Amino acid sequence: MATLLKKVDVVTVGVGWAGGIVAAECTKAGLKVVGLERGGNQDSSNFAQIHDEWRYGINYGLMQDCSKETVTFRHNKSQKALPYRRMGSFLLGNNTGGAGAHWNGWTFRFMPYDFEIKSLSHRRYGNKLGDDYTLEDWGISYDEMEKYYDRFEKTCGISGEPNPLEKQLGTFRSSAYPQPPLQKTKILKKFEDATKKLGYHPYFVPAANSRDVYTNPDGQVLGQCQYCAFCERFGCEYDAKASPINTVIPAAMASGNYELRNHCNVLEVLTNGDKAVGVRYVDTRTMEEYIQPADIVVLSSYVFNNAKLLMVSNIGTQYDPKTGKGTLGRNYCYQVQNAHATAFFNEQFNIFMGSGALGLCCDDFNGDNFDHSGENFLHGAGIFALQTGARPIQSSSLKLPGGAGTWGADFKRAFNYYYSRHMTISTQGASLPHKENYLSLDPTYKDAYGMPLLRITYNWTNQDRALMSFFEKKAYDIASNLEGVEYVTGSHGITNYSVVPYQSTHNTGGTTMGASPDHSVVNNYLQHWDAHNLFVVSAGNFQHNSGYNPTDTVGALAYRAAEGIVKYYRSGKLLA
Repeated sequence: MATLLKKVDVVTVGVGWAGGIVAAECTKAGLKVVGLERGGNQDSSNFAQIHDEWRYGINYGLMQDCSKETVTFRHNKSQKALPYRRMGSFLLGNNTGGAGAHWNGWTFRFMPYDFEIKSLSHRRYGNKLGDDYTLEDWGISYDEMEKYYDRFEKTCGISGEPNPLEKQLGTFRSSAYPQPPLQKTKILKKFEDATKKLGYHPYFVPAANSRDVYTNPDGQVLGQCQYCAFCERFGCEYDAKASPINTVIPAAMASGNYELRNHCNVLEVLTNGDKAVGVRYVDTRTMEEYIQPADIVVLSSYVFNNAKLLMVSNIGTQYDPKTGKGTLGRNYCYQVQNAHATAFFNEQFNIFMGSGALGLCCDDFNGDNFDHSGENFLHGAGIFALQTGARPIQSSSLKLPGGAGTWGADFKRAFNYYYSRHMTISTQGASLPHKENYLSLDPTYKDAYGMPLLRITYNWTNQDRALMSFFEKKAYDIASNLEGVEYVTGSHGITNYSVVPYQSTHNTGGTTMGASPDHSVVNNYLQHWDAHNLFVVSAGNFQHNSGYNPTDTVGALAYRAAEGIVKYYRSGKLLA
């Protein structure tokens, strides 16, 4: 029998960027908020001297425990899905702060084209991809989103510079980045020179790695980046990387209106008619069950968990790929990151140093920033040179020149030489929705708490393959034009989606936003169409994935959702 607790104004499920922002803004407005986090608690002191690549970089010490909960995967709906035993392809966070504690800090805004992709693509190209691709507008414009982007970037103290294509892309800024960009290193200068020679427009990746000591609008102080190279998959011991645990969660705590509960795994959203009335959760240490009533329920966990909770709670209509009906689980997207080229030099670089978002990027072929009339794909990709820190174990998978192989004396000799004498030109491509790529509940496998696992049905599409082929050539061309380059190796296409090599953590869709319940799960305040006091906040709201990282847009949407939650609390009405 579950223990019934005292009702609160708002309960959030998950305490990462989304849950932290909602908590901070709602508590500042006077609402009483409880945050439920299935992992343990952590703050920056937990990360002191954890530069242990084997434990954290390879064995995912800060990630979700797949022995308790995971997802199942299949390439198409005729296959039987099987569970991930190890999250090789994307790295879900655990504990307070979620993936926001171990992210790299890339903080890109999506383009106006992203928010109105169906309308703008059809206007320029007609229905170029055909009806198998389920493109949708987001029900909001970049102009409406801009103030929320600005808010999130000031919270994080973003280090950056204007995109030289800003006017062309339509991504205006109401204010400058809070801090100048990070330091330009020797390999970044090589990329800058090569891309400018080719007529491209490089600029610094917007970074949540603080260039200087910075105090954000809520009064939290970020330290100066030490370029230690332990960002992605690691927490920052210097508080130089903005994360929920050194920004929005402390802001919520300071209000006196917030309670954070750890080791609380939510099993179900409870409903009464068309209202959510609270959540049922289990204490993962004692296995005792509790019911937390609330006036407003906010699902602010990762993409997969938000979708799963709606499904097991029978809220919304499950997407059916045979009929195209239903919205829950629809438009699941990933990201195309396979196209790259690696350049090798005789010159040595200090690539063992770096920062999570230290890099330069070109957007000349991102979004609809070039004419796609002669191409077999829409959207595009960012093209990058990065110095995030070449950690030795992960670097050992480097494809070396000269037939050095992958083991033995020749490999060791070549690896030791080229470890500090290479750079990779990488790309990050958009992922567009396809009718056969979706999320659903697995009929066979359950988690440690007896709930069905979420099932992913996904494979690369012809759109993905055409996009990757285009950007393989671009990456190779840039690498070949780097000053002093001696050898270039490239990527070689994609076949089936692989669940093993890491590509990105950028899963999107399944709980999409829009202007109508016919094509979305939530409205543009992320308020559920079928239960108006239920808000769903994550990258699951995206109707597709861009050529950028999702975090800036997740943060911006969380600020908008928080604004909507306060409005709804005071009015009790569906928001326009």
